Amino acid sequence: VQLQASGGGLVQAGDSLRLSCAPSGRTFSSNGMGWFRQAPGKEREFVAAWRKGGFTYYADSVKGRFTISRDNAKNTVYLQMNSLKPEDTAVYYCAAQTYSSTWWSKRSISSAYNYWGQGTLVTVSS
Repeated sequence: VQLQASGGGLVQAGDSLRLSCAPSGRTFSSNGMGWFRQAPGKEREFVAAWRKGGFTYYADSVKGRFTISRDNAKNTVYLQMNSLKPEDTAVYYCAAQTYSSTWWSKRSISSAYNYWGQGTLVTVSS
């Protein structure tokens, strides 16, 4: 299974973007999805997570500005990003968790996810 992330681009501070992530090839059932990001010269960091039942969790740095959601019919997860800041500039990666029923306790850790997308670049200018 491969995940395809899209929707990145160059925007100005205060603008909005919506990232999408969908599996290519065969469909699969996931326990949850997550978004991570990696800025130049920095380590990958957690952004947001979603799990069955509609539960969500956010990094403090994006809480109140970003929203993660999933369209089950399209098997697609979204990251709506509002009020973007220059410090949000990064490559954004989506990830899926398909094998563990107890992964939610580790939702902000990249190793909790077993499938990853290729990343989409978001650049926010000041």
